[in-house]
Amino acid sequence: QVQLRESGGGLVQAGGSLRLSCAASRRTFSNYAIAWFRQAPGKEREFVASISWSAGNTFYLNSVKGRFTISRDNGKSTVDLQMNSLKPEDTAVYYCAASDYMTTKSTDFTSWGQGTQVTVSS
Repeated sequence: QVQLRESGGGLVQAGGSLRLSCAASRRTFSNYAIAWFRQAPGKEREFVASISWSAGNTFYLNSVKGRFTISRDNGKSTVDLQMNSLKPEDTAVYYCAASDYMTTKSTDFTSWGQGTQVTVSS
């Protein structure tokens, strides 16, 4: 397993931008596919975006396509989520997670960060 730590959350007005970062503890970070999930109060945890170990493949939740961009730097063991044109419905705790393969199912991910709060005001 790999230890993950998110940063970059905060409060932003609708239409604004935030950049989340996920830092990993291990050199073998490059072996993992990484995804971002989010969970709003009273709702199920939801897949947001994922990126393959080589960064050759990415996948997004339909509602964030064109607004969010996932990227990774294996040399720095980080995965970022650039979030633009934020909407109040994007408000949630955002988590990064690691898996041995590309998947959108939360149960397939073996390592999780502690989460970072994103709040978008209207």
